[in-house]
Amino acid sequence: MTGLTAARTTSARTAAGGLLVVTAVPAEAEAVRAGLPAHTPSHPGSSGAGSGAGPGAEAGPGAEAGPGAGAGAGPPPGPAVTVVPVGVGPAVAGAATARLLALAEAAGRPYRAVISAGIAGGFVGRVAVGGTVLATRSIAADLGAESPEGFIPVDELGMPSELLGGGSIVPADPELLATLRAALPWATVGAVLTVSTVTGTSAGTEALADRHPDAVAEAMEGYGVAVAAAQAGLPFAELRTVSNPIGPRDRSSWRLREAFAALTAATAALA
Repeated sequence: MTGLTAARTTSARTAAGGLLVVTAVPAEAEAVRAGLPAHTPSHPGSSGAGSGAGPGAEAGPGAEAGPGAGAGAGPPPGPAVTVVPVGVGPAVAGAATARLLALAEAAGRPYRAVISAGIAGGFVGRVAVGGTVLATRSIAADLGAESPEGFIPVDELGMPSELLGGGSIVPADPELLATLRAALPWATVGAVLTVSTVTGTSAGTEALADRHPDAVAEAMEGYGVAVAAAQAGLPFAELRTVSNPIGPRDRSSWRLREAFAALTAATAALA
């Protein structure tokens, strides 16, 4: 057993429920669903923190009654994989993910693990457009302070660690990452940066690349989702496909169709 199905057994901490895959926008969610064994139906209104999506809201592949289902047997199991678009940016994505996890826990169907999935910008020379990326860690790349000497990460500002939610870096769960790497041997593996403002200048690109020599991509949700998963005690991973090179903003260089196709292919390999 490999891939998303195997992810259901990666840790003793996650004894029940399915896998939660969150994306920023519906188009990413549809690309993920298209790669699953049975196309998971869209959930009406699932587009952010205000979504009515609850645990098991989407009847994804693998949903079954299971032994003992029925009166007095507790809540029925949810789908093996639930895919929900939770909104753009680390704040709304983190808040919406936390809500989904809390609702699932309250319903007696806690999720086993959380994956942040979608498209991203890639660092030139580190990953190609259309490529697939697995994050070793998700980094809040613009959380901190500017100074005449350069950017100072929030971890170095002298705040008590308990106020930082684990700091500006959240590593991927080792077992879940190993499972994903086995299913996606062609994926580029490295840090994925989370930013609230997408990089769009040469100077900004150079600064990020210098500060994070192991970073391969940048997106806008991973760190927020990672913190939500960590607060819930769940394994986390981030999966991205590259739609454009990071650099001066140039919409003509975006390859959304290729990135969405790569996302579907990656999901198919994981199923």
